[in-house]
Amino acid sequence: MKWSAVCESRSASGITRFAGVCIRERALISLSFGGAIGLMFLMLGCALPIYNQYWPLFVLFFYILSPIPYCIARRLVDDTDAMSNACKELAIFLTTGIVVSAFGLPIVFARAHLIEWGACALVLTGNTVIFATILGFFLVFGSNDDFSWQQW
Repeated sequence: MKWSAVCESRSASGITRFAGVCIRERALISLSFGGAIGLMFLMLGCALPIYNQYWPLFVLFFYILSPIPYCIARRLVDDTDAMSNACKELAIFLTTGIVVSAFGLPIVFARAHLIEWGACALVLTGNTVIFATILGFFLVFGSNDDFSWQQW
């Protein structure tokens, strides 16, 4: 028996499985691991004894706000239209502004001497991981198929 036949099978619903675990379940597990790593960097930037300042936790608001414009635009816009429309473009613009603000806030805090530059570097690393995780979530679960984030 071939290895691919053992490890990969197609269930009755048509979902591809690899070693008994659905591909999307593996992606969800990977995304949750990425989110945990990103939050770990954020907490290290706040709670290490040499930094001991909790100002960088304000970027949590940006983590919460960043997917909201795109989620609203996806609900309002019909995806059958191949052309881009103003609503989606505005949502992407607002999301970009939120992400840039999340990267700028720790730098402003470090320049104002509210936090150390090492804490700023840890927070920026956490920002990169968290926003990559959010982007990965929309890439994996953003399609309009039988299992998507819109069902949640």
